[in-house]
Amino acid sequence: MRRFLLVLPLLFAAMLPARAAMDSAAEHALLMDGETGQVLWQKDGLTPMPPASMSKLMTLDLLFQRLADGRIKLTDTLPVSERAWRTQGSKMFVELGNRISVEDLIRGIIIQSGNDACVVVAEGLGGTVEGFVALMNKRAKEIGLAQSTFVNPDGLPDPPGQLMSALDLAKLARHIIRTYPQYYHYFSEREFTWHKIKQPNRDLVLDSLPGADGLKTGHTDAAGYGITISAKRGEQRLILVLNGLRYPQYNNDYFPNIRRAEEAGRVMEMAFREFRRFPVTQANQVVGEVPVRNGAAPSVKVTPASAVAVTMQVDSHAGMKTAVQAAPGLTAPVAQGQRVGNLVITAPDFPPLAIPVYAAEAVAKENIFMGLWHKATGMFRKK
Repeated sequence: MRRFLLVLPLLFAAMLPARAAMDSAAEHALLMDGETGQVLWQKDGLTPMPPASMSKLMTLDLLFQRLADGRIKLTDTLPVSERAWRTQGSKMFVELGNRISVEDLIRGIIIQSGNDACVVVAEGLGGTVEGFVALMNKRAKEIGLAQSTFVNPDGLPDPPGQLMSALDLAKLARHIIRTYPQYYHYFSEREFTWHKIKQPNRDLVLDSLPGADGLKTGHTDAAGYGITISAKRGEQRLILVLNGLRYPQYNNDYFPNIRRAEEAGRVMEMAFREFRRFPVTQANQVVGEVPVRNGAAPSVKVTPASAVAVTMQVDSHAGMKTAVQAAPGLTAPVAQGQRVGNLVITAPDFPPLAIPVYAAEAVAKENIFMGLWHKATGMFRKK
């Protein structure tokens, strides 16, 4: 079974305190463990906000999904309509009437942040931009993006109403990294030339932060400057979302891009310093017992599906505690491998995590004689 951690309701994530060691000038920020999906730190990270070009990650997810299931190929070409050609903002500089390969469109969206390339993809996969937007919203529900609303494939402010929370952006980034490893390398490419115009990747963190390998920047007047990045050092992957960085003193994108990269790098360096991955259990380790009603045995030993490790602040680890929580009304028979409760992990300044645990052995239903004996001894104890 694949290891997974069940994060308790978002209320716990919302209660997660912003420690003094972690802070950002961004209006919205969220740090996530890339392995487990734990929210490690956030600053207004659950509020829907204009995501600007970071919402292109959803356009890419739909494209990657169709590549992975074989509906399209990297070598397939999609036509450029007048609508795509006229799309403004950051551009790949598609040519009217041309056909562009899917692979080039991927690079045009990721590296050049091409709004025009997004329209080509939207029309090619959804029939129309509006049809593709419907697919985006459907897909968002499927992968659990509860605070996202899409109105276009590129993140432009017209039409208004495109919203995502920092939490949803981090979830989407983690989903892409884990679901489409065969396509993730495009996010770390440094430049792309199309129509004889060479453009560098706007994600300057790639060259300044060790371990950084993606994902996407964004900027509109309403959103401010934003970035969704991921970095991996050893076995630890972290995902960071910043949005609402404001640099009114600059009248072009050059210095704000540098400042955005500096802020993202600074926060991520703090994250790797302050948060570490700590082992909790070994593979197949029995972590306790839970009671079983009407069973041949009064309880059953439990174990998680595989080894468990948790990412938390270094200062929190000393106060970490674990407790086995039984499933309510667990009644025999119990099959080996049946889920029977949770291993709950708590620590100071850390939202509780519940990890599913499973029966390490089978427990048969008590026979009639055992049932009578239990009833008799229970009546005796009551007296």
